[in-house]
Amino acid sequence: MTETPSEVDLLIVGAGPTGLYAAYYAGFRELSTAIVDSLPEAGGQVTAMYPEKKIFDVAGFPSIIGRDLVAALVEQTDQFKPAYLLGRRARTVTELPDGGYEVGFDVGAPIRTGSILITAGMGEFTPRPLPAGDGWLGRGMVHFVPSLEEHRDQHVVVVGGGDSAFDWALSLHGIARSITIVHRRNKFRAFAATVRQVRELGVPIITDAQVTELREVDGVLGEVELSVASDPSPVVLPAHTVVAALGFTADLGPIESWGLEITKRAVAVDTTMKTARDRIYAAGDIAAYPGKVKLIATGFGEAATAVNNIAVALNPEAHLFPGHSSDV
Repeated sequence: MTETPSEVDLLIVGAGPTGLYAAYYAGFRELSTAIVDSLPEAGGQVTAMYPEKKIFDVAGFPSIIGRDLVAALVEQTDQFKPAYLLGRRARTVTELPDGGYEVGFDVGAPIRTGSILITAGMGEFTPRPLPAGDGWLGRGMVHFVPSLEEHRDQHVVVVGGGDSAFDWALSLHGIARSITIVHRRNKFRAFAATVRQVRELGVPIITDAQVTELREVDGVLGEVELSVASDPSPVVLPAHTVVAALGFTADLGPIESWGLEITKRAVAVDTTMKTARDRIYAAGDIAAYPGKVKLIATGFGEAATAVNNIAVALNPEAHLFPGHSSDV
């Protein structure tokens, strides 16, 4: 665990892509920076949920694997040596007489900071459970697929009808021995183009179906039983892994108690990315304003906007626009 510095110019809450880019830009603005995240690794939801998936909407990359994007952002950020406070949750925010804040964590000593930038994505997220999978998590049932190779030559059943379910099916195609998607409805929340790709690959999709039982074979997960509306008899599929891609619930957690304006589980900001409290800003998916589009690319621009305005808030003599990095 990184030793907590006693004081920094900027504390970034959230080590996902937006937070990492904000830390780079803060270093470019010569601000001392610390990044806190409840997850044990940098990368936020990209690392936790889809490190092996291709991302297609980052400028300059026709496609990039999630893990590679995070690695490049960390490399870019680390040239300015921010302090990483991973595996910790920011709990309390107390205003100080000088206009800065003291932030308390669930682990370790508090930190004094001149400003705060919240880049916590959707906050703390919890996967929705698969009722029939009770007791199987880590024993054949997973919510995410950190390593595609772990499932080589396996029979994989993906449960869900959203983007994640179909993305995992695409990613595992050609690696797993078989892939089957099971969904409780006959309509999908996933992008139509992705559904079409999966169908064109010949991946079986069983709709109007529920997983009723996960069965052990030779001491490990081996079969899944389904109840299918069109079939009076139970349907049994071979399954070494069940990917329960049923979405997740998000909770802003302690952030809701920080005196900010919360709207639809996000933090309201103005055009400078400032929240309702001085020297507290937000960027990325957690920031809300009219016309907001939630993309990684959007978060990068918001991070730069926030950091430049933070630099001026900390030092009114500083220029809002520092020039282009290529000029340095």
